[in-house]
Amino acid sequence: MAFGSMEGGSRQIPMAEINVVPLVDVMLVLLVIFIITAPLLTHSVKIDLPKASSSPNITQPEHIEFALREDSSLYWNGEPVTMDVLAPRFAAAASQNANMELHIRADKHVHYEQVARVMSIAAKAGLVRIGFVTDPSEQN
Repeated sequence: MAFGSMEGGSRQIPMAEINVVPLVDVMLVLLVIFIITAPLLTHSVKIDLPKASSSPNITQPEHIEFALREDSSLYWNGEPVTMDVLAPRFAAAASQNANMELHIRADKHVHYEQVARVMSIAAKAGLVRIGFVTDPSEQN
């Protein structure tokens, strides 16, 4: 393939061929790169995942249902209580069962300060398993 000639009088026609040699070189380099890096990308980390069971998670029957109402009234398993008797009752429940759970039900308009105070009293008394109970059927 000649790109030019030394003759000055000949008529030049445009070259209609595509030079694919550089394209093939680039594709071969990319192919080699992908062949080398592909095994590195599929490296996996072996972990021991926990096995799931289809049985429902049943809450232990021994737990304290504690409710806080918007008007600052407190209820221990449905029984009205005051703030000053909480510490001894929480301590007695914690000494009775080390895995005792405290389930807190609070109205949506209860100030967080009251909930935090109850949680603090329960934690100081030894109840470390504290959870919140919500009602998903209620809408705002």
